[in-house]
Amino acid sequence: MHTPKIAFICASLRNDSINRKLENSISRLFEERGAKTQIINLDEFHMPIFHGDLKTPASVKILTALLEKFDGIVITTPEYNGCLPPLLKNMIDWTSTESTNYIKNAVWGIASATPGPMSGIMCMRQLSFILSRLGGDVLSQQVGCGNASSALDREGNLIAQPALNFAKEMCEMMIRRINQKR
Repeated sequence: MHTPKIAFICASLRNDSINRKLENSISRLFEERGAKTQIINLDEFHMPIFHGDLKTPASVKILTALLEKFDGIVITTPEYNGCLPPLLKNMIDWTSTESTNYIKNAVWGIASATPGPMSGIMCMRQLSFILSRLGGDVLSQQVGCGNASSALDREGNLIAQPALNFAKEMCEMMIRRINQKR
C-alpha cells in the first residue's frame, strides 16, 4: 500500500499564528492515519512581489520542485479583509509561472482559522477557485475554524466542533482520493 506524502503550507509567517497551530494539529491527524507529512515554511523561500518582467527567483524553482514530490497539499490560511493573504497569492503566482504540475498532480485540502466566528469562508472559497482554475483536485471538505483562540487545547490539538470533524473528514477524503489515483 502506498504511503501518502502530504505537504502543509501555512499562509501566515507569524510564529504564534493560529493557522500554524491548526496546520500542526491537522498534520498530526494525517500522521495518525499513516501519512508521511512535511511542513513547508514559506519564510524559507524568499520571493519578491510577483512582476512579470522579473526573472524567476531560484527560491521559486526550488519550492516548485519540492511541491511536485507530494501526493497531497494542505494549505492553512488566515483571511485578510475577506481575501487571501498576499503571501499565498504571491506564492501561487510565482510557482505557477514555473510549472502547474504540482497543482494538477496533487490533491488539495484547504483550512482556515480566524479569531472571529466566520472561519475564513471567503478566503477558502477564493483559494478553491484559484487552485481549481489551475487544474487542481480540490477537496470539497474544507476546515473552517472560527473563534480559533478556544478551538485548540494546551497541546495544540483541535478540539472545537464542527472543525475537528471537518478536519477528520478532509484527511479521510484526501487519503482515499490519493489511493484512487494510484
